[in-house]
Amino acid sequence: MTTQTSFLIGLIGSGIGGSLTPAMHEEEGRRLGLNYVYRRIDLQALRLEPQALPELLVAAERLGFDGLNITYPCKQSVIALLDELDDDARALGAVNTVVLKNGRRTGHNTDWSGFARAFQRGLPDAPLERVVQLGAGGAGAAVAHAALTLGARALTLFDADESRAAQLAAELSARFPERSVTSGGDLKAPLKNALREANGLIHATPTGMAKLPGLPLPADYLHPDLWVAEIVYFPLETELLKTAKAIGCRTLAGGGMAVCQAVDALRIFTGREPDAERMFAHFQTLLNR
Repeated sequence: MTTQTSFLIGLIGSGIGGSLTPAMHEEEGRRLGLNYVYRRIDLQALRLEPQALPELLVAAERLGFDGLNITYPCKQSVIALLDELDDDARALGAVNTVVLKNGRRTGHNTDWSGFARAFQRGLPDAPLERVVQLGAGGAGAAVAHAALTLGARALTLFDADESRAAQLAAELSARFPERSVTSGGDLKAPLKNALREANGLIHATPTGMAKLPGLPLPADYLHPDLWVAEIVYFPLETELLKTAKAIGCRTLAGGGMAVCQAVDALRIFTGREPDAERMFAHFQTLLNR
């Protein structure tokens, strides 16, 4: 276990002004007896494009940051800038946690484990025979891996970029050869047909975020026998979840994944064991404010 007691951590992403991650980390760090400072590095607020990522990593190292969380739209592009990847990040091709230590940058992925823990907590008995997922980007790769790890027997991926869905399906098929993982193509007619036969829907695109409001699919594609899991947590109840609840679907908000990935990231940064339930309680307090 590390003997370090002070940590400077950052979050790099676009439009992250409303993120609750900094407050969660700082409060749990304080409860663990650490001097823990967590800062947003918002591309949107700084009027920077994702191409500025190399400069931001160098600046973070020079300023003494111990680690960075990475979010949309940098989870995949950051990989080329790292020295090492853990097994999960390498398999998933996406990084959301970077440790800066001894002049080296090591990438981790806590999105998949965060989603898995949140799903087990919020939808513990949900059927997983046939699952449809929207989104095959960095977060999509993580939650698809989590769904298959949890026991999904058949997973169909849809993305606005058909080639990206096909590539992820191929990678997951190689990793989980005993499961059926297919690409359904883009977000058009085949999606409605796939959902008709599905037990659950995982939504892993940015649609529904405060800055990208709306539904990621026509409302009439949903049916009451679906469970619907969301990864967006700002707002906590997206238009998709409101619509799904209104017709009787069981739902899982993105807040659970946000907390659980933060638990895992904090452990990686500090070597200390966070109290997950305490972090859930604090997260709920932040939402109530």
